[in-house]
Amino acid sequence: MSLVELIAQADERGLAASGLACLDRCVPLLGGDDEILRPLWASLTDDAGAGDWGDGLEQARGKLDTADGEDEAAVLAQRMLEAAPAERSAAGVRVWADACSVASLQIHRLLDTLQDDASSVDVRREGRTDGMSPLVAAELRRQITVLEVLAGHGQAGLRRALEISVEGRRVLRAVVSRRTRQHG
Repeated sequence: MSLVELIAQADERGLAASGLACLDRCVPLLGGDDEILRPLWASLTDDAGAGDWGDGLEQARGKLDTADGEDEAAVLAQRMLEAAPAERSAAGVRVWADACSVASLQIHRLLDTLQDDASSVDVRREGRTDGMSPLVAAELRRQITVLEVLAGHGQAGLRRALEISVEGRRVLRAVVSRRTRQHG
């Protein structure tokens, strides 16, 4: 099943976790540490936590760096954070999760040292993967796995979704570090 289809079928918790996981993997671009989005992850553990979502979001926005206009990848990450809905409703998180998916794949495409043959990340989300660069391929797999885990296990899949996000954040942090060293 394509990423687009998985997003279309996901429930509110799955969508919120999917968008959050994309943002979480891109936190190194905004100067965030590994714990910055933990309150948002915790708010997904039960339905009563929906109210904590807005508070956690405001805390994260206050702690993360504002991206300057020179780094396109950081600007995309900042937009993901800014676009996060204050209220965790199914309609709001569906639009956000979809936008985060596109932005995160685009960020990985920008940071990959190898060229991706596709004209846009949309073709990747639809399932066409020929000539895909390694960093984009790994991000696409992470996004699909997060949605599949949550669809199959519901709330119990949140721990695995977070683990996938942490793994992706470490990869992106290494890529950002290498890029910084190369560009001085």
